[in-house]
Amino acid sequence: MIKQLLLISGFLAVSGVQAATSISEIGKSLNLEQYREDVKTLASDAFEGRAPLSAGEDKTIAYLVSQFKEIGLKPAFGNSYIQKVPLAKILADQDFSLKMGDLTFENGTDFVARTQRISDTISLNDDVVFVGYGINAPEYNWNDYQGVDVKGKTVIVLVNDPGFSSGKRDFFNGNAMTYYGRWTYKYEEAARQGAKGVFIVHETMPAGYGWGVVRAGGTTAKFTLVDDNNNQSQVGVMGWMQLRAAQKMFEAAGMNYREMKAAAGKRGFKAVDLHQKAELTLHNNIEHKESQNVAALLSGTESQDEWVALHAHWDHLGKGSENGKEVILNGAVDNASGVAGVLELARVFKKQSKNHPFKRTMMFGAFTAEETGLIGAEHFAQNPPIPAKNIVAFLNIDGMNVNDATDYTLQYGDGLSELEDYVAKTAKSQGRYVKPDPRPQNGLFFRSDHFAAARQGIPSYLFMSLGDTDPQFIASRYHKSGDDYFSSWTLGGVKQDLDLIGQIMAELANNGDWPEWTGDSDFKDAREASGR
Repeated sequence: MIKQLLLISGFLAVSGVQAATSISEIGKSLNLEQYREDVKTLASDAFEGRAPLSAGEDKTIAYLVSQFKEIGLKPAFGNSYIQKVPLAKILADQDFSLKMGDLTFENGTDFVARTQRISDTISLNDDVVFVGYGINAPEYNWNDYQGVDVKGKTVIVLVNDPGFSSGKRDFFNGNAMTYYGRWTYKYEEAARQGAKGVFIVHETMPAGYGWGVVRAGGTTAKFTLVDDNNNQSQVGVMGWMQLRAAQKMFEAAGMNYREMKAAAGKRGFKAVDLHQKAELTLHNNIEHKESQNVAALLSGTESQDEWVALHAHWDHLGKGSENGKEVILNGAVDNASGVAGVLELARVFKKQSKNHPFKRTMMFGAFTAEETGLIGAEHFAQNPPIPAKNIVAFLNIDGMNVNDATDYTLQYGDGLSELEDYVAKTAKSQGRYVKPDPRPQNGLFFRSDHFAAARQGIPSYLFMSLGDTDPQFIASRYHKSGDDYFSSWTLGGVKQDLDLIGQIMAELANNGDWPEWTGDSDFKDAREASGR
């Protein structure tokens, strides 16, 4: 089905034909003026950028709960709309440097480093080993850690995965990033191997973002969930190294970075001791706080314990600094637009249910701390209100197309689950086609809240239009003060995308189907392990 639609899409693009978009009764029932009001409210300066653990969070949670009550939805967490999310807020004193042999690197300029361990002090004074991409992937017959013991050592790893620079579509996943290319995986695998510290070499193209993004994220406070062992099983130091600094480090070890990178991209690569020690100490300031997920239910009439979930993260970045001035980072597109979409579909379905009730329960959610690592979603996925096997699907909106309608819908990932067939079929009914991710190297499927649900085996799908219809958005407004509400938004894309999502939700809420993961993967294994 997907491949056939892609062939059709190619024909339309070449011929210049623009398919007319057809809107269902769900789309016709949308109140776009109410949608505007929700975005304007959530993205107003009064909400202070919706940072977790701020006054902006309190206002956001109060607004969402009031809306769910007004719509007439039931609480999702027993008798509460709120799920408490215990967090640790960790920030190291930023007056530190990294020594590698005779070299000294400057924090923020040459590298960044942080920890998620609940420890006042974390120190490195360890041997340094280059382990290529830092990947152990049996299904690809690939293990960068084979034959090397990195316990208690610091490892240097490359960003992304070997497929990115290979030029081969059948090597890993070619230009499309696998989860093995994500920085989160690099830290997880290093911890499993017993490494004490990890530094990922940053390059803009394979990372999908510039050093400025890394610096901003690595030198400010971060949130983390806390396990029963105070996260001591996680890698001690989570770091990034700027490319020029990495080149100097390899040169000091008598090696050429480009040559070592090329060698690491070939099967059979063996880890290399750099004959240096990494020396660094983090002095951490740690606060324990509670943030909040919010969710509400439209109960089914026959299978109340089977849920179809729709979600959008409510948080953004709070306040920041631009050109030496404090600014509010309101996050109108990212992701007040998505939260407003969840609220509006909740209103539509509540009204429709009076005459046409749904068999399964629908969940409408908005979770915290997506911007700092999918934390609210991870807490929900690990502590769901019902068994994970009873969640039919998890649909996630992360940034809507607030501009004109399009003749396509974007798809992140390919051949992952049967939800892709639902999207393709519904898009076709609208006169649209499925357009593959234009930036597959960025691995966006692994970078939003649905991924936390997917890791628990729940079939999940990402609806995201960030910057696709506005090329200047990513460069000029994404995660900046320019991501504000504009009255000039036409909302044509919002109408057709909420119609698309709504049709899929309504079908799943009535047809009794259990979409499956279609390829061999950890997601599929987790679903089977859950008993589904």
